[in-house]
Amino acid sequence: MSADHWLADTRTSYDTVAGSYADFVREALAGAPYLRASLALFADLVNAAGGGPVADVGCGPGHVTAHLRALGVDAFGIDLSPAMIDVARRDHPGLRFEVGSMTDLDLADASLAGLLAFWSLIHVPDEAVPTVFDHFRRVLRPGGPLLLGFHTGDESVLKTQGYGGHPMHVHVHRRRPDRVADRLREAGFTVEAHMALDLDKTASGAILFARRRS
Repeated sequence: MSADHWLADTRTSYDTVAGSYADFVREALAGAPYLRASLALFADLVNAAGGGPVADVGCGPGHVTAHLRALGVDAFGIDLSPAMIDVARRDHPGLRFEVGSMTDLDLADASLAGLLAFWSLIHVPDEAVPTVFDHFRRVLRPGGPLLLGFHTGDESVLKTQGYGGHPMHVHVHRRRPDRVADRLREAGFTVEAHMALDLDKTASGAILFARRRS
């Protein structure tokens, strides 16, 4: 699958469901204590290292970005979908959100104190993951923390209907945490911790904490 093809499908799909997706996740963190705990730890790691700008890559409607800001992190959001960015700016006025792709981050080298990709890597095909991780390493400062959240498993499924019953056409890639950790190490990260999650009856998840090596 070409990069242009899957990126275009992902952008169009999330443009279509932006409003419904925002409604679906608006209060999601309130009922997810382990996700909140992981975000609190991430915020502590960023602040302990001196703070600075943190990118929420694949931010969607901005609820996680806003949560990090409430934790004292200088977070801003990046998303592939212009409609998602419009919703994020509407729901969280005063915060910074911009359209962009994790496959080609328009950020300066070593400009970030931290980077978060919370269930946004799931639509990136295997062949594009090394490029994404190379960009993550490039834009992070040496020692900067990285937090990844993703679905776990060994299969990829095509999602054709999304939030609010709207049509979508995106592949959801489920990955084994050990394989994601290996990819991170190959890209120049030290993997420090792994949390396994039972998200619901149909999918499990994982959270990985890593740092950019010097």
